[in-house]
Amino acid sequence: MKIARSGKELLEICAAEQISLSEYAIRQEMELKNVSREDLFAQMKITLDAMKESATAGREKKVYSLSGLIGGDAYRLQQCCNTGNSLMGNGIVMAMAISSSEVNGAMGKIVACPTAGSCGILPAVILTTGHLLNKTDDELIQGLFAASAIGMIIGMNATFSGAEGGCQAECGSAAAMASGAVVELMGGTPKMSLDAAAIIFKNVLGLVCDPVAGLVEIPCAKRNVSGAINALCTADMVMAGVNSKIPFDDAVAA
Repeated sequence: MKIARSGKELLEICAAEQISLSEYAIRQEMELKNVSREDLFAQMKITLDAMKESATAGREKKVYSLSGLIGGDAYRLQQCCNTGNSLMGNGIVMAMAISSSEVNGAMGKIVACPTAGSCGILPAVILTTGHLLNKTDDELIQGLFAASAIGMIIGMNATFSGAEGGCQAECGSAAAMASGAVVELMGGTPKMSLDAAAIIFKNVLGLVCDPVAGLVEIPCAKRNVSGAINALCTADMVMAGVNSKIPFDDAVAA
């Protein structure tokens, strides 16, 4: 099968073969690694299990990084979720995301997907979606393959490196991959998955003002949505006892 080197090529291949993003990634891996579908799923199951462990550890007990700069926040968020007072409804996705980050900082086992710095995003999103939609492990594994299909295109054309592209390269890429995977898990098309990934990137590109056709509508409108959600989840974090390590004035100055 031809290797897609752009989103356009990826959509063309999926349309021609009548396959999903996950199926594209699966076939590519089978061909490149010369392994069976069963072996491939078994390998990805190991990855999924590691994600489950890292997304759970910090919620069950307070986990602190070796530096002591972060820790205990996943536990606090989980306790907040347990009270039912979260403005985000089921705020477990936030707790899961921070749990993996704290496990990473504590030198525990995580899945660098796509990087260690962004290791909490994909597990939190995939596992929360699985819980809410009653997905099986095999379906979640397909979601991970869908995420990898998007990740391959990002890796070929941009960067995952925080040193090179900052947090938008790491967390932005992870969020784009996760969003696209969830769209597939919800029954969306490959184009819908890439649309989701594109919207994520527009929302994290340093919030530069780059109006389309000279109008302040795109990408501004969708940034309003992400801004509203960001405000609510940040309020949840603060109310759960999570502190900002950077003072307000320093943040404003920066």
